[in-house]
Amino acid sequence: MTHPSPHGEEVQRLFDTVPGYYDRMNRLMTLGRHAAWCRDVARRAQVPVGGSLLDIATGTGVIALEAARQYPGATIHGVDFSEGMLDGARSKPGADAVTWGFADADDLPFDDASFDAVTHGYLLRNVEDAERVLAEQLRVLKPGGRLALLETCPPRGLLRLPVTLGVKVVIPLLGQLVARDKKSYTYLEETTLGFMSPEQVASILWRLGFDDVTWRRRFLGTHMIVSARKP
Repeated sequence: MTHPSPHGEEVQRLFDTVPGYYDRMNRLMTLGRHAAWCRDVARRAQVPVGGSLLDIATGTGVIALEAARQYPGATIHGVDFSEGMLDGARSKPGADAVTWGFADADDLPFDDASFDAVTHGYLLRNVEDAERVLAEQLRVLKPGGRLALLETCPPRGLLRLPVTLGVKVVIPLLGQLVARDKKSYTYLEETTLGFMSPEQVASILWRLGFDDVTWRRRFLGTHMIVSARKP
């Protein structure tokens, strides 16, 4: 297993500090839509009967637990490089249906063609090399396997300026009021506005060899759900 880079260590420390209020902040920042988006991601994974799914950067396990509900009998793995987040996931109702473990998205500890589906939420904006991370996901997917992901993206069009201003003000303010952690949520505000567009993510997926790449914007264009298939 590789050791995190200095950037990775910084992100790891950040997420080790937030699990106690992470779900509450996600609900507030998305006006309650986060859980519905995670259900959509799990649905798009299209896990076959008796199949397997890997949820990377599982955090507090929202997508992994939803996958366990949607695909009873499937083998669900939820991995993260924050032990604090994994502790939060393991404490949730239904957690016994998921195999939890530590993993670095840059170097997944699984054999080639191990899973029928891969999912993740808010992973790519926190890594240094999104293409390498997505290539790892292609490697561990079985032929015909599905990738489904949830990410933030910069707003566009007429709403770009007011939404950008709202993100810059609201996320750090909520971090201060709810979590007493303005610094961490200032980082999340910066990565939300500075991340790639759906078109850019799709371009990487096509270049790596995925097909059937689709995406939908959500929440005034600040979030995206992207899905793709390994040929």
